[in-house]
Amino acid sequence: MSGKIVILGVFVADTAYRADRAPRMGETIMGNSFRLGPGGKGSNQSVAAARAGGDVHIITRLGVDDFADMALKTWAEAGVTPEVTRDAESYTGAAYIFIEEATGNNAIIVAPGAALGISVADIEAHEALVGGAAVFVTQLEQPMDAAMRALEIARAGGARTILNPAPAAKLPEGMLALCDFVTPNESEAEALCGVPVVTPDDAAKAAEALLAQGVGAAVITLGGNGAFYHDGTTSVHVPIFDAGPVVETTGAGDAFNGAFATALAEGMNPVDAVRFGSAAAGISVTRPGTAPSMASRAEIEALLARG
Repeated sequence: MSGKIVILGVFVADTAYRADRAPRMGETIMGNSFRLGPGGKGSNQSVAAARAGGDVHIITRLGVDDFADMALKTWAEAGVTPEVTRDAESYTGAAYIFIEEATGNNAIIVAPGAALGISVADIEAHEALVGGAAVFVTQLEQPMDAAMRALEIARAGGARTILNPAPAAKLPEGMLALCDFVTPNESEAEALCGVPVVTPDDAAKAAEALLAQGVGAAVITLGGNGAFYHDGTTSVHVPIFDAGPVVETTGAGDAFNGAFATALAEGMNPVDAVRFGSAAAGISVTRPGTAPSMASRAEIEALLARG
């Protein structure tokens, strides 16, 4: 049986623009397409975890507006339980996403809105939920003090704790020591430990540096090169799972983290959980969007079975 997964994070409405290239400052260019849809790292990871088979609760703040309605609809369809405070004085967040047409690569600006008001008091109001989780996940789009307090409560309750340190930011003293797993991408790993990451060998060096800062295990995602896992005893490079042509990479990291959390909550060993998460990420990049690109349990298992 799967244990409960609690995710602290942000919902934003993704406004996604596809174009041949990004505009230079002061320049206007014509785009190829536009799409509005659900996003935000915490929300995306919640959807990914639920679609992968997890029992998922999300803690966040929303405004009272159409984007909040989009969030609630998205979670209902995925099977995510919302633990939400509504803030009529603010707005539900939004994100600008530029997608390079030829490669699917992206650049993003996030305006979290009401989620910037997530507080330590909000976390403590959900102390029983966070402390009772099998797996707790957070990122860095909401205020740092709330993330820190949630990690403390989760660790005290015996949850396995995952920090996805995105977007990259300076962390409070002691935060990494509260993390059983930290899951940066290449640039986030470099920001945390100062080691440039391009290859799996680079990832191994960065992972060692992260463990020296108190992390239980490092899982460094490497885009098209897969993911690297290191816990001080076991080191494994998991190649990318090829599910088809790449359409968009925006949701890949969130797909990985959500599915990884589900696998851990079900009792998979960490290396198998990395493989499970990598398969989910491999599926997500073959589709446009973030939350809409997340893989189902059946799709993940089918890709894993192909090897």
